Amino acid sequence: MGWSTTMVLAILAILWIGLASASGAPDGEETSRRDVHSLGHPEAVKVVHVDLDLTVHFDRKALEGTAVLRIERQSGAGEQLPLMLDTRGLSIVRAGMRDGNEGAFAETPFDLGPADPVLGSWLTIPIGPATREVRLEYRTSPSAGALQWLEPSLTAGKVHPFLFTQSEAIHARSWIPLQDSPGVRITYSAVIRVPKGLVALMAADDHSSAEEAREGIYRFRMDQPIPSYLIAMAAGDLAFRKIGPRTGVWAEPSVVEKAAYEFADVEGMVDSIQNRYGPYRWGRYDILVLPPSFPFGGMENPKLTFATPTVLAGDRSLVSLIAHELAHSWSGNLVTNATWRDFWLNEGFTTYLERRVVEDLYGVERADMEWVLGLADLREELKDKSPGDQALHVNLDGRDPDEGMNRIPYEKGALFLRTIEKAVGRDRFDDFLRSYFGHFSFRSITTGEFVGYLKAHPIAHDPAFQRIDRNAWLEGPGLPSGYVEPSSKRLEAVDRTAQGWVAGTIPTDQIDAKNWTTHEWIRFLQAMPEKLETDRLTALDRRFDLTDRGNSEIAHQWLLIAIRNQYAPANDRLKKYLTTIGRRKLVLPLYRAMLATPAGRQQAEAIYAGARPGYHPITVDSVDRLLKSAK
Repeated sequence: MGWSTTMVLAILAILWIGLASASGAPDGEETSRRDVHSLGHPEAVKVVHVDLDLTVHFDRKALEGTAVLRIERQSGAGEQLPLMLDTRGLSIVRAGMRDGNEGAFAETPFDLGPADPVLGSWLTIPIGPATREVRLEYRTSPSAGALQWLEPSLTAGKVHPFLFTQSEAIHARSWIPLQDSPGVRITYSAVIRVPKGLVALMAADDHSSAEEAREGIYRFRMDQPIPSYLIAMAAGDLAFRKIGPRTGVWAEPSVVEKAAYEFADVEGMVDSIQNRYGPYRWGRYDILVLPPSFPFGGMENPKLTFATPTVLAGDRSLVSLIAHELAHSWSGNLVTNATWRDFWLNEGFTTYLERRVVEDLYGVERADMEWVLGLADLREELKDKSPGDQALHVNLDGRDPDEGMNRIPYEKGALFLRTIEKAVGRDRFDDFLRSYFGHFSFRSITTGEFVGYLKAHPIAHDPAFQRIDRNAWLEGPGLPSGYVEPSSKRLEAVDRTAQGWVAGTIPTDQIDAKNWTTHEWIRFLQAMPEKLETDRLTALDRRFDLTDRGNSEIAHQWLLIAIRNQYAPANDRLKKYLTTIGRRKLVLPLYRAMLATPAGRQQAEAIYAGARPGYHPITVDSVDRLLKSAK
């Protein structure tokens, strides 16, 4: 079989890039910026702006339309090198190019490379030396990994369908042909067309007229350069409630009032972070509460955080999740990891900032509880990871970057920063963070660049800082020595209660839990032994109504105990929980616990058969792999 011209050009581009990377770059610097999870090769030709015009087809579960890509040749790139993009499952109808930003596009050939199960296929387009824009007509696949299409029955209102995107880590390529790398920042505009009566939202500024919106036509623009994984869109029956001058909440009409109450403190959260670390650079900050199949707790899409309804506890006890997503407006969105190996730069910094916000708004004791619980989660995570995967600067070559999205970059990263804070003092560390966010604003950086900036900052001269083994934190396994163990008096009291109840010295009816927070309940339930007698579980359940708890985090911990002890009264609740929630953090441990026994495996497979159609593709992939490995 002969090779097409565009395929030959693609191979030449890869060879040229390999030679350029090997020629005189500082040791390790060029390699550290190379994104092994993108086929796009922006080193030669880089996308800098995207104009989208997409129609949402609920009946076909597809987006269809055009993407116009504005491009720039990079210094030293040969004139014959093509534009190379990332795609996964896209049907490309035709391609065109033009030298400026006006006039007709001249049709041009293109090639789709072979499909890799993780990376997808490269899209290669030969361009001329003066080409400035490329236009692609395309449509998505019904199985696109970034898109979840929900039937009305899976929404709160039960009347209208719903669509939302989830582009992190490398799923944007399944709904937009682009260079899907966090190291490539772009601006974009979009026209989104939906059925009349539905609302379209994007994580961008809304420029729709009222008349256009009535017709189902919505216009958006993002003028700040962002990585592709932060492009986000949703469409459904949605209502809005204002929270503050620049904050608000979107949700289905039956949910929006509850969400507005839960997130009433968000305006104060914005003030808390910007007072310490520099101005909020994104204009508005709104929250979209999605249907329960959303696979994550939240997604930090700029201007519009996507959030799970599982945080709507009714008492604002789980809003640290929103503090986390808001903090990404500085760490992650403003300063971004350049590759997924540097993911801890997004999540470790954000977890640290989140805890500072919680301390400002809710007090030191609540922040201390979250530090203690976070460290406990980290220690559990480390038990199941190989030494190499316990590093912050983890090697993900040849793997799906979703595999790196565990508690290690979050909690170990945050603990590393807290260790620096304790060494140099909070005020000096806050000064460092403010200067860090200012220096790297709207840039994507590597771990090496962070270390270089840290070493050049005045805090690097502090003898206490110099005693911190940075390499052990960044490249080594486990928890390095020298960190300060967090503590919480309230959780210590809970531990004593749990120990007394397990030992039988504190009867069930004498447990004083009427003022316990969600954090204290989590700690109590996590302290339970692997095996408990049914009569003791029954007594605990009757006293505190644990099986029917509406708080998703407390219910999760109780259901883990129920599974381990085959506590039959919780079976119906377990099935309902797993068929109405798609958040990976909550559902995967429950399936894993069931798979520990033959009877549990049958139960897991039966529940999953009914739950799978309502899960997001990311959750489906995770549970599928879990079941496959169990067999």
